[in-house]
Amino acid sequence: MDRMTRRGFALTGLAAAGMTAACGNGVGSNGANEIDARVDATLSYLYSNYPNTTDLRDKASGMLVMPVVTEAGFGVGGGYGRGALRVNDVTVDYYSATKGSVGFQIGANQYAHVLFFMTEGALTEFRHSSGWAAGAGVEYVVANDAGDLSAETTNLLAPVIAVIFGQAGLKVGATLEGIKYTRIIP
Repeated sequence: MDRMTRRGFALTGLAAAGMTAACGNGVGSNGANEIDARVDATLSYLYSNYPNTTDLRDKASGMLVMPVVTEAGFGVGGGYGRGALRVNDVTVDYYSATKGSVGFQIGANQYAHVLFFMTEGALTEFRHSSGWAAGAGVEYVVANDAGDLSAETTNLLAPVIAVIFGQAGLKVGATLEGIKYTRIIP
């Protein structure tokens, strides 16, 4: 029988630790089912309260649905949420949304949002990025208190349209600027 060297022992230990850590990656947990249930409820709410969003859905190549993003800040702020990417009404991946901010701010709020990828190119870029940040290429449509949600015809030409709705809380405003989306295993 061969004698194990320190290097061999260390590599075996690292491999075992890696396999043990992989067991806790969420595969087989209820995380995906919970996210999918929240996504279904969010889309049901969106379509019943803002019926013209079904036009966006029908024309989109895919949708990233974030049922709840929670933000809080007091000088320094942050936000987090989890959701699902749907293509042809089927969940293909899960994502987290994280946000950090510094500046004059106080309070907390929650909101839901859906990113409609209006072109295959925008959807492909999103899916192949290591972490995609919402920014200048996103057109925003925000639901107001009267329940109106309108997308101008010019917005429909944008590669990504963000619909923000269901705002609740004491922090003023909801924006996706600076949110980073990262693929996760729930």
